[in-house]
Amino acid sequence: MLVGRQSWRFNMKPVILSSASVGGPFEAQSPLSGDFDIFYDDLWLGQDSYEKAEVKLLEHACKKALEKAGLQPDDINFLLSGDLDNQITSSSFAARGLRIPYLGLFGACSTSMEGLAIGSRLMDSGGANYVIAATASHNAAAEKQFRYPTEYGAQKPPTAQWTVTGAGAVVLGKEGDGPRVVSATIGKVVDMGISDPFNMGAAMAPAAVDTIETHLNEMNLDSDYYDLIATGDLGFTGYNIAKELFAKKGIKLKDNLYTDCGILIYGNNPRVFSGASGCACSAVVTYGHFLNRMRRGELKRILIAATGALMSPMSYQQKETIPCIAHAVSIEHIQ
Repeated sequence: MLVGRQSWRFNMKPVILSSASVGGPFEAQSPLSGDFDIFYDDLWLGQDSYEKAEVKLLEHACKKALEKAGLQPDDINFLLSGDLDNQITSSSFAARGLRIPYLGLFGACSTSMEGLAIGSRLMDSGGANYVIAATASHNAAAEKQFRYPTEYGAQKPPTAQWTVTGAGAVVLGKEGDGPRVVSATIGKVVDMGISDPFNMGAAMAPAAVDTIETHLNEMNLDSDYYDLIATGDLGFTGYNIAKELFAKKGIKLKDNLYTDCGILIYGNNPRVFSGASGCACSAVVTYGHFLNRMRRGELKRILIAATGALMSPMSYQQKETIPCIAHAVSIEHIQ
């Protein structure tokens, strides 16, 4: 059901039957490593390119989620996925192998919640019995496409972020025991005139705050309705900007309510500068760490606002600024 201008409240509240998070060797050192299902000990995954390795990450996350749900690919009506590679090739090539009817998405690093929102809308409308929402990113593939190949060894500023090597997937069903997707707010594109690809957190923070503010207003909720509100990958720089913007808008956040996936996944590791980014950032933290906390009863209601920078190498080369977006999904597990 449409609520306000840009939010959906789901009548049937699709169930997250299972979820899976996979990561690379650096992610195995994460403070959240216990919430991953699979780690790989090299960036290549036995492939001859980083892009092919990213396809494997996504395939393995989907297959693990299916295994945990006790389902087969033929049981799934639709796969919704996207990534950062040119023309979302990682998702399309993974769909080729999985042979599940496929809807490709591009929301950059907001894709995890974009897929979860659209998948839930399909379920709620009676358009599907089972859906997989998934996404992936690869540090070396993203660096090569958007910045500099890692072999170049370019010095990065303190605002730079580290692209997560990993993939996350969830299986949605109509019935079952598990967290439920309750509502979603689709974000608007916000562009504050920032053009520096090494300062993505600052570029994305206003979009995240706009979507969260809209969600609370359209759902007629106070922020403390939730046990946790998390943005996708603002990192330390964007997180601090977002807190300032919340204060300016009069949105009061109780202590320890608001966090960011880009901060949590690597902690204070100095190698990542301002924190983490990438499509897999919000996916692995949400589909691993947050959902596990919900299943243990530590969290009952969470709001995840995945953030994305809708740029391309071409737009950057043409001196364009960075349009950004955030999509928010509310997940509840009331037992």
